[in-house]
Amino acid sequence: MSVHPRTGILITNLGSPDAPTPAALRRYLAEFLWDRRIVDLPRALWWPVLHGIILRTRPARSAHLYQAIWTDNGSPLIAITRRQRDALSAALRARTGTDIPVAFGMRYGNPSIASALRELDGAGVERLIVLPLYPQNSCSTTGSTFDALADAMQRRRFVPDLHIIGDYHDHPGYIAALTASVRETWATQPPGDLLLFSFHGTPVRFRREGDVYYGQCLHTAEQVAAQLQLPPVRWRVAFQSRFGREEWLKPYADETLAALASEGIASVDVVCPGFSADCLETLEEMGQTNRKLFLDAGGKAYRYIPALNDREDHIAVLADLVSRAL
Repeated sequence: MSVHPRTGILITNLGSPDAPTPAALRRYLAEFLWDRRIVDLPRALWWPVLHGIILRTRPARSAHLYQAIWTDNGSPLIAITRRQRDALSAALRARTGTDIPVAFGMRYGNPSIASALRELDGAGVERLIVLPLYPQNSCSTTGSTFDALADAMQRRRFVPDLHIIGDYHDHPGYIAALTASVRETWATQPPGDLLLFSFHGTPVRFRREGDVYYGQCLHTAEQVAAQLQLPPVRWRVAFQSRFGREEWLKPYADETLAALASEGIASVDVVCPGFSADCLETLEEMGQTNRKLFLDAGGKAYRYIPALNDREDHIAVLADLVSRAL
């Protein structure tokens, strides 16, 4: 395959604070929660709530949660995305015989999307392929990534030829990789009574206004369950990480897990297909907090199945998506 030497790849994800401290969380949350794709209240109403209440209380609580998952390499999400970048670069080199510049940038925090674009500028990139690492497309993730790209481009004298890969929720390789990750877990210990697919939640209002995310989440779960040959009673879909008082996509993961024990479900396996890399919402929320919730409610065994991260089959999916766009 011949590749234009000035083509570059940008992979993106949500982001992480620079450190598990209240000060770092305050900076990160101020950027994250000011995004209109996340909270679209009128700015005059939202600013005093954000700065007068939320940023005075939430950073300390969030810092405590990050401290529970922080590693010697820093934020798990940043460390994994760096490995994904390196593995994708190697996979593309093997496919094309060409060194294609690959950079990564985070929607919030560091390294930023703007800094990744500057890195690619330094490599002489004139054509840009952007792969947001969100398998399911949502206005709050893929849409927000587009906003950040557009904002960065406003200050540039040269705008590259741009191609954004919108989603890969039903890519056969992605479904196969998810299925393989579950089967590998079950090869070490018998399956639980139920497999719970947990996706990040979004406000119900987004779906009414045209967001395709909910349907894509269901489609992903249905395909994996079919590959695993699971009957309907052996799997469910839930949505986690809700924020604020507005109604979000249901059923809620925490409420579902708390209720399962009373339904006779003694053991549960949890997989989070919407997260391409493990992060606070998978390692702490699903791996720790909701584990305790289920066990305290009477459950006997709880197992979190890691995200695809830099698994070889996952990297092959990302390389295939990019190769098709080259």
